Amino acid sequence: MTRVVVVGAGPAGLAAAAHAVRAGADVTLLDQSAAPGGQFHRLPPGAPHGFEAILSRCSWWPESTVWAVAGKRLHVLRGPADGAGRERHVLEPDALVLATGAHDRTLPFPGWQLPGVYTAGAAQALAKGERVAVGRRVVVAGAGPFLLPVAESLLAVGARVLAVLEANPASTVRKGWSWRDARKAGELARYAAALARHRVPYHLGRAVVEARGDDRVRAVVTARLRADWSVVPGTERTYEADAVCVGHGFAPRPELAVAAGCALDGGFVRVGDDQRTSVPGVFAAGELTGIGGAVAAAAEGAVAGCAAAGGVPGRALLRERDRLRGFAARLAAAHPVGAAWPGWLREDTIVCRCEETTAGELTRAARDPAAPGPHALKLGTRAGLGPCQGRLCGAAVSALCGTAERHHRPIAQPIRLGELAEVKENDA
Repeated sequence: MTRVVVVGAGPAGLAAAAHAVRAGADVTLLDQSAAPGGQFHRLPPGAPHGFEAILSRCSWWPESTVWAVAGKRLHVLRGPADGAGRERHVLEPDALVLATGAHDRTLPFPGWQLPGVYTAGAAQALAKGERVAVGRRVVVAGAGPFLLPVAESLLAVGARVLAVLEANPASTVRKGWSWRDARKAGELARYAAALARHRVPYHLGRAVVEARGDDRVRAVVTARLRADWSVVPGTERTYEADAVCVGHGFAPRPELAVAAGCALDGGFVRVGDDQRTSVPGVFAAGELTGIGGAVAAAAEGAVAGCAAAGGVPGRALLRERDRLRGFAARLAAAHPVGAAWPGWLREDTIVCRCEETTAGELTRAARDPAAPGPHALKLGTRAGLGPCQGRLCGAAVSALCGTAERHHRPIAQPIRLGELAEVKENDA
C-alpha cells in the first residue's frame, strides 16, 4: 500500500487526503493547528468541524510542525507549540503532498506599525475563531474579494465597519468579475446584502494611505487612487477609527517546498498536470501553486491526492481544477497590486517591521553601486533578517529596490535548542 503524507489540513490538504484514501493509500495528515480546516474553515474551539469522516480513515496528526524537509523525508515535532515535551518524529513516505497555503500580503504605509493595524486575515481569524472584534470602529481596505468576508465577520462580532475600500478602480475590477460563475455571484450578493443591511459603504479606487495615533491607531487617512495606485492629490479623507484591517492579496508559503528542492515560478511552486513538482514523489496543491481561493485549492488537492496515491485523476476532476484555475486567473487580473504604491511612503516609513528598516534606507541602499545584489542589500539594511525572515516585507522590499524576492529561508519553523539537541527521533 502506498504511504502518503499530506502537510496542511486546509481545503487543499483535506481534499488530497480524502482522494488519496479513496485511491487506496495509507495516509497521514499533519497540521500545526489543533483542528482541521485551515483558515478558511476556522471555527471557535470545540465547535464541530465536520471532517470526522475523512479523519477516521487516515492517521490524523494535529499540532504537528514540520521543521525540516529533505526530499520526501520529514522531521516533525508533535505537541502544542508553546508546551514542553514535544516529540520528534521522522516520516519518509512514498509520496508527499504539500498544502501549506498562504499568508496575507500587506503593503506598508505611514503608521502601519501602530497597534490597531491588523492584516485582514488576522482580523478574520480573531472574529471567526475567538469571536473577538479587533476594534469598535474599523476600516477594511486593500485589494481583492477577501475584504468582503472580513467585513462580514467583523460585523458578526459587533464591530462597526466604517467603510470597505478596494484600491482598484471599477474598470479594472470588471476584468475578472463578469458574473459568469453563478456560485461566486451568489456569494457576492450575500456580502453586498450584509454591507447594505449595516449601511457600510464600499468604495472602489480608494485606499488607506496613512494610520495616525501616538500609542495606537486613532485615525485613518484614505485617498482616491488612479489605476496604477498613485494618489490623486486633494482627495484625502480622514476617518476616526480605532482599528484598520488591510490586505493586498496573499503570498504563498513555499518554505517546505523550497527545502525539498521544488522549483518555483514567480514565487509559486511549479507543478505538472497532476500537481507533481520537480522533485520525484513530491506534489503541491492549493495557494502554494497559485492564489485561487478555497474551492480551487480543494480541486487541486483532489488531483494531487489521487496522483500521489498512484491513481490517475479522472478527466472530470482535471476539468473542474482547470475551470477553477481559469477563474483564479481572472480574479488576479481584476485585483492586481498597482505599481505606483511606493508613492504612499515617506522617507521614515518603516518597511521591515522586524528590523525597523525604513523606505529611505532601502532606496538609498538600492542606489549604492557598492551593494548591487539582493543578498548584500539584505545584509546591509537588515531588511528580512528578523523573526519573519522576510515573509511580510519581502515583496515590498523587492518592489522598492528592484530586486528579486528571496524565497529561500533556512528556518522553516522555529525550534527550541533543547528540541534540536534531543537525540531520540521516532520513526513513524
